[in-house]
Amino acid sequence: MRPDPSTAAPPREEAPPYPERIGVVDTHTEGEPTRVIVDGWPELQSDTQRERREELRSEWDHLRRAVVCEPRGHDAVVGALLTPPVSPDAHLGLVFFNNVGYLGMCGHGLIGVARALEYLGRLPAREFQADTPVGRVSARVEDDGSVTIRNPPALCHKLDVALDVPGVGRVTGDIAYGGNWFFMTGDPAGGITADRIPELRQMTRRILAALDAEGIQGADGARIDHVWLSSPSPTPEVDARNFVLCPGGAYDRSPCGTGTSAHLAVLHERGRLEPGEPWRQESVMGGVFTGWLEAGDGALHSRIRGRAWVTSESTLILQADDPLRSGFPSAPGSDPS
Repeated sequence: MRPDPSTAAPPREEAPPYPERIGVVDTHTEGEPTRVIVDGWPELQSDTQRERREELRSEWDHLRRAVVCEPRGHDAVVGALLTPPVSPDAHLGLVFFNNVGYLGMCGHGLIGVARALEYLGRLPAREFQADTPVGRVSARVEDDGSVTIRNPPALCHKLDVALDVPGVGRVTGDIAYGGNWFFMTGDPAGGITADRIPELRQMTRRILAALDAEGIQGADGARIDHVWLSSPSPTPEVDARNFVLCPGGAYDRSPCGTGTSAHLAVLHERGRLEPGEPWRQESVMGGVFTGWLEAGDGALHSRIRGRAWVTSESTLILQADDPLRSGFPSAPGSDPS
């Protein structure tokens, strides 16, 4: 007897496609991890990096979670997917992602990609050009092993934005862009030290929630998904120390490449930094980036120099019967892109 179609169980949803293995090279940039995907990812069909990011979001998000979320990764890992370039004079394409979604750019990640390619013997040029969803970037491996990157144009959007933050109080900061959107505010009570990381995370999460609650945004309604705290640094010859909250709730162990770019734009807007003048930015964990601005074509581009090291070369195995083949669900928060 045929089943009654009104009571029959709905058809099983087809499982998303998975490769069996994904090859990766792991690096850290001044302590912040990047997982560079070098083999095994399905070929993307879209024509631009922005479209490829949307293709990843709609068709391959389960692989994002598998690569960077637990149990194979953790909240601080940023994935870097290598793709073919979309413009004739670029060497490759890049899409960066983290534990909750997709990034416009990632400065520490680009530094890590450069060192990973050098390690593999696949560096396409001493200074290579890469297409990203937010525009062209470049990276140059220096003779001393450091890497200098060129970010998309940096922008100071608004200065002295006041915000009432429950549990924190009145906060005034600046809104700026350096490949991602930042709310940048000053010295919190007690200063920025590693022993205060739990307190600083709570403070910046509350600031981020207040930005969302009050509808404070970047240009064209862009969500501000990073929060930057800054204080003087006790380290000689270093200009400032920061604490940066990333979109998925983790803090940046590095000084943050896109954040340093945004901060340079704010400093320039306030008349405190001229193009070509170096700024040494320290992270809460003690790593240092050196950044400077380049003016041209009606925009300010930043150069950021930092160091990265290869930590492992491995193959992620995605077994068909693994209930956590797609990783743990994403951390609370919304997709940063």
